[in-house]
Amino acid sequence: MQNWPLLTLTIFLPLVGVVFILVLRGAEADVARNARWIALWTSLIDLALSLVIWAYFDPNQADFQFVESAPWLPGFHIAYHLGIDGISLFFILLSTFLMPICIVASWESIKVRVKEYMCAFLVMETLLVGLFCALDFVVFYIFFEGVLIPMFVIIGVWGGPRRVYSAFKFFLYTFLGSVLMLLGILVIYYQIGSTDIVDALNRGLPVSLQTWLFLAFFASFAVKVPMWPVHTWLPDAHVEAPTAGSVILAGVLLKMGGYGFIRFSLPLFPVAAHQLAPLIFTLSVVAIIYTSLVALAQEDMKKLIAYSSVAHMGIVTMGTFAMTSEALQGAMIQMLSHGIVSAALFLCVGVVYDRLHTREIARYGGLADNMPKYATVFMVFMLASIGLPGTSGFVGEFLSLLGTFEINTWVAFFATTGTILSAAYMLYLYRRIIFGVITRADVRTMLDLHWREVAIFAPMIAVVLWMGIYPSSFLKPMQPSIAKLVEHIQLSLHENAAAKLAER
Repeated sequence: MQNWPLLTLTIFLPLVGVVFILVLRGAEADVARNARWIALWTSLIDLALSLVIWAYFDPNQADFQFVESAPWLPGFHIAYHLGIDGISLFFILLSTFLMPICIVASWESIKVRVKEYMCAFLVMETLLVGLFCALDFVVFYIFFEGVLIPMFVIIGVWGGPRRVYSAFKFFLYTFLGSVLMLLGILVIYYQIGSTDIVDALNRGLPVSLQTWLFLAFFASFAVKVPMWPVHTWLPDAHVEAPTAGSVILAGVLLKMGGYGFIRFSLPLFPVAAHQLAPLIFTLSVVAIIYTSLVALAQEDMKKLIAYSSVAHMGIVTMGTFAMTSEALQGAMIQMLSHGIVSAALFLCVGVVYDRLHTREIARYGGLADNMPKYATVFMVFMLASIGLPGTSGFVGEFLSLLGTFEINTWVAFFATTGTILSAAYMLYLYRRIIFGVITRADVRTMLDLHWREVAIFAPMIAVVLWMGIYPSSFLKPMQPSIAKLVEHIQLSLHENAAAKLAER
């Protein structure tokens, strides 16, 4: 199976679904129904393909697997080069897992331009899977930037009252940061003579260039994470996006920055990453504490969860730049956990929004009485967000803090306060929505989860508990790749130290 073009199939299969949807004709209601079913079956088949990749993935190998390569622009040494390792494997699975959930979550709530809506999500799936498979800088950049287009359309067309403002703010923030990364890619191209990522990793880059290149890539990835202070586009985008748009934005798009740091910033610019790590630690700690305090003050459910995302991703950047094996594994698990948990929390908001059409926390209260299933589901994901042992959130936070503690005790100490604050704002949110006495007639008539909503939440709960109870099934495939990365960083730092001693 390693010789089959499984990556290409997984990347481009959603576009086949797009073609089928585009040729649909007939009554508007029939076209909308068929578009939903085509999108759902396409995304489920794509999920099955990604599970086949996981089944045939060798967890003991650190090098890239399922490698595919074909000349694309041979005169410029640019190739269609794909491959995955333990770092990229689970991001592909995360993308294909959340896409059918997004489609089912939009089944009833999206009533206009259903055909175009489903096409936008399938195109986004192709771009997301492609960027996690790309082993050529140009191919990666095309997929990386291409993701902005369907997300821009989803927010701008199907979003809330301020959707146009939020869509443009999202696009401009993320696009402008990526322009600097493109300049960095051009410098690498002229340095090594090709845009092959594996070639760049094997050759290494001069220390004199690393700081500037690191900052060029950092400008793009920091906005995507997003890190403080370039996080302000995120709450607006989440609030105005439709529920499924928030799910894929929090679930996968925010992980593009974290993935970029681990795939490019650390192995390509290890000396610069080590020198600038204190800056990253400072920004991460500020993000964890500041955005947690801001979340405490929110009266809109989506805004609260959006600010909590910035805080949780602060733990990811902290663990990533601690550059120890435990911290990097923790950052990876934290990204996967946050991808599921934050997506589920936005779906929980969508459930009550579909019934009452408001996200104002004060409008609810006492939902445990008439929505016990919903209260249970919300509780599971709320506790996972806090990092309760036995859930996925605990594994990621614990390993990140453990690995960071080895490097800098104070950074780990301040980051731990974020865990306390996350418990404060999530429990406060849960108490105000779920407990208390129902005082409003419209809240009293709200119905509990129906079968489609149960079908959405059940696999997400299963994954959260699976990651929390048996994390080694996720840690084992990524360990060889992370161990190789840490070894490469240490070797580069030792060589740089030796070179400085020789100069003296």
